[in-house]
Amino acid sequence: MSTYKLTLLALLAALAVVGRAAFAFLPNIQPVTSIIIICGIFLGPLPAVLLSLVTVFLSNMLLGMGVWTVWQMVSWSLIGLLSGLIGNLLKRMPLAALAGFAIFCGYLYGFIVSLTTYQITGQFLPYYLAGLPFDTLHALGNGIFILIFYPLIGVYFKKFIENHLKH
Repeated sequence: MSTYKLTLLALLAALAVVGRAAFAFLPNIQPVTSIIIICGIFLGPLPAVLLSLVTVFLSNMLLGMGVWTVWQMVSWSLIGLLSGLIGNLLKRMPLAALAGFAIFCGYLYGFIVSLTTYQITGQFLPYYLAGLPFDTLHALGNGIFILIFYPLIGVYFKKFIENHLKH
């Protein structure tokens, strides 16, 4: 992986961590998932997974570590992997479809993180159902953040890809 790509991932991780901390006062609304999806679409699965792991580790140093940290890493890494695969398969994806995928990822994230409770208590369904309103906020936030960030960040990723292919 090139120094330029590592620098780009570090900047995205900083953006995700600051975004997560800045929106901590709102329940489950933060730009991390959308940034990971955009990274996966443009850079591929491995950089998106790396971004996921770094973001969870650094942001949880600020917001609090716990058994959920592992499940956050799993869920955001899976979202990064899926996004990278989608980016590799579909070179162009309509913004509305991408927003729909981001909304789906909000529910996927909530489902996977809810497995934490099963790991601890052996109960899954009551916790998952109680968390659905929060998952809905996360999903809607993802859709909004994709609509805002994809056009902005996408320009820089396209420049990176053009420059990377030239060299």
